Amino acid sequence: MGSTIGSRFRLTVFGESHGRGVGCVVDGCPPGFPLDLERLQSDMDRRRPGQSVYTTLRKEEDKVEVLSGLYNGRTNGGPLTLFVKNEDIQSSTYSEVGFKPRPSHLDYTAHLRYRGYFDYRGGGFLSGRMTAAMVLGGGVAKQLLGYVGVGVHAYMRSLGGVDLPREPSLEEVVANTYSSPVRCPIPEAAEEMMKRVSDARSSGDSVGGIVECLVVNVPAGYGEPIFDSVESLLAHALFSVPGVKGVEFGAGFHVANMKGSEANDEFYVEEGKIRTKTNNNGGIQGGITNGMPIVLRVAFKPTASIPKPQRTVNLETMREETIVVKGRHDPAIAIRGVIVVENMVAAVLADVLYTMIDQKKF
Repeated sequence: MGSTIGSRFRLTVFGESHGRGVGCVVDGCPPGFPLDLERLQSDMDRRRPGQSVYTTLRKEEDKVEVLSGLYNGRTNGGPLTLFVKNEDIQSSTYSEVGFKPRPSHLDYTAHLRYRGYFDYRGGGFLSGRMTAAMVLGGGVAKQLLGYVGVGVHAYMRSLGGVDLPREPSLEEVVANTYSSPVRCPIPEAAEEMMKRVSDARSSGDSVGGIVECLVVNVPAGYGEPIFDSVESLLAHALFSVPGVKGVEFGAGFHVANMKGSEANDEFYVEEGKIRTKTNNNGGIQGGITNGMPIVLRVAFKPTASIPKPQRTVNLETMREETIVVKGRHDPAIAIRGVIVVENMVAAVLADVLYTMIDQKKF
């Protein structure tokens, strides 16, 4: 099972939704790094369930515990192990799921792959709960990137069909995103997004969304060719986030409708550095960073677990039946997905920029 990602900065996640908890092991964190546990807890709080009516009603404190790898406030060079407990578990609501798979959920495919032994309660080790471990490890990476001047900023680009009316400034993204219940940097759009989510929840439905991520101050010339291109590594990590169905960079699929003269990012010199006039390639050319901001977007599908009656198949009788999903589920998983995207992008870039980070004197 692929629970580890990365080459030099490696992130391994463990745990399951209805087990004792979830956590991660970070290998490759340079010794002596002053890990800020308050900032790490702040990241976890941004993902934490039960914060508003726009997320799941499951209540988890998600208090960060350090099990190894930290001594006197600094990393000691060994594996850094981080953990959060599961405290609000209601397994009884999943009694039918073991033999009546939820449409568009992992129940059916996991049942086949793991020969009927999969712990389906809350989605087990394939649950969205595992994103807590991703945020933990990625939060470490984000702090490392900050020490070399690289900033990673994600925000809601579209939710429930409500798009941002304009491009937000970096200042707006930093100031407004995490104070918004729907992680939207433009207040007027946030209001409409909240209404769409509320309407979906009240009707027993859910909505999807698009999260955009902007990475600034990325140095040029980093990345490996072909299968380890920067886009390849980022896409691999982002498609590992539960609920993600699409990833695009720069102008993305819109480049298919452009002419070469429109899509090409022309070069110029600014303060002795080479820049591009446009950024249709999203800061990456030939799989290698070009010094412009990395821009990517991630599409989250609507939450599969909804309380509307839906058709399914009883795996014991092989007859078609109806299922009404019980339990506490997000009406829009994209909302809590913003910090997950942000930190998983950071985890990948900490690996890509590892040689620069490892040379840093802390």
